[in-house]
Amino acid sequence: MTAYGRTPPRPPGRVLLAATPLGHPGDASQRLRDALATAPVIAAEDTRRLRRLTSDLGVTFTGRVVSYFEGNEQGRTPELIALLQAGDDVLLVTDAGMPSVSDPGYRLVRAALDAGLGVTCLPGPSAAMTALVLSGLPADRFCFEGFLPRKAGPRARALAAMAAETRTTVFFEAPHRLAAMLADAAVAFGADRPAAVCRELTKTYEEVRRGGLG
Repeated sequence: MTAYGRTPPRPPGRVLLAATPLGHPGDASQRLRDALATAPVIAAEDTRRLRRLTSDLGVTFTGRVVSYFEGNEQGRTPELIALLQAGDDVLLVTDAGMPSVSDPGYRLVRAALDAGLGVTCLPGPSAAMTALVLSGLPADRFCFEGFLPRKAGPRARALAAMAAETRTTVFFEAPHRLAAMLADAAVAFGADRPAAVCRELTKTYEEVRRGGLG
């Protein structure tokens, strides 16, 4: 209370971008565990996955849980900004890995920065970095392309536009589109271009297949 009997306003909260395990709960950092237990607001890509994660970690969360995924992030971002402005920290977690990397996060970060609010990161697991270092390909210089277009024509054109790229390039792809994507990549980069396919990273059946694209 102030001398005049009024409670001063709380300082604004911060966005906490937290990396979550790709598959092995043991990869969760202590900072993630602490944040899950104490954050007043948790924005989760999948609330069911969040509950499974906290159960695996033996963490009890007391904060408000808000669903935040690709389909609702545009409408929900202003709500989270309002909570930040009111003084609540917002912990953002996705299903696995680092928020914003082919996952929700960028929109909230940009909105928070535009509003003059703080953003920090609780670093940890990243599928892109894990795959890169396991690939056996040069990792001193690389580029990340995320998911390619789903349809064959746009995907082939996107790959053709990268044909001159000599750095190791990291892609994400769904299992059911992988064969078609690799065939298109062989056309764009050449069948003898060294490549690696990484799946089930950090899990029991982790697998890395290395060879040419052809």
